[in-house]
Amino acid sequence: MSRAGTLESRDSLRLFLALLLPPDAEERIERWSEQHLGRGRRVESLHVTLAFLGSQPRTELDAIVDALRDAAAEASPFTLELARYRETRSVGMLVLDDPTGKAGRLATALHRRLEELGAYRPEGRPWLPHVTVLRFRERPRLSPPLDALRADVGPFAPSEAAAFLSRLHPSGARHEILEKCSLD
Repeated sequence: MSRAGTLESRDSLRLFLALLLPPDAEERIERWSEQHLGRGRRVESLHVTLAFLGSQPRTELDAIVDALRDAAAEASPFTLELARYRETRSVGMLVLDDPTGKAGRLATALHRRLEELGAYRPEGRPWLPHVTVLRFRERPRLSPPLDALRADVGPFAPSEAAAFLSRLHPSGARHEILEKCSLD
């Protein structure tokens, strides 16, 4: 585990936990986004969110990171694959396939640990592995081509997970990695 970020002086932190993309997959998705996502605001931090925790007491950060570390240590290696582009009312995302279900098991184990800490309330829907690539106020209803991106990125294996600090700004949230841990 490596500590890479700094903490704010407030008593609480806005946190989420995520899988980091391999650098080559991240670069290819960024290039594709620049070419095909002209409307809206492209996202600066590409990742696969495992759990959004929202505002958490600063004193709980170590326990939250320990939960991430423990779940990551128990996870079996897995790959993810690009499946489709999807828009909600405020974001565009690349939905990922989890062919073995191992990424989903990692997310479930992490959710359980976080729930025991009182840091997470499970959502009413199953975890959906995805990479948010675009934010917008008005849904652009894009249908960008994915075949070349799928071929270019191929199946990829995240090798790290991280705890992120999310700072809200008028131009959108900015993310800072606080700690990383290996998945292997």
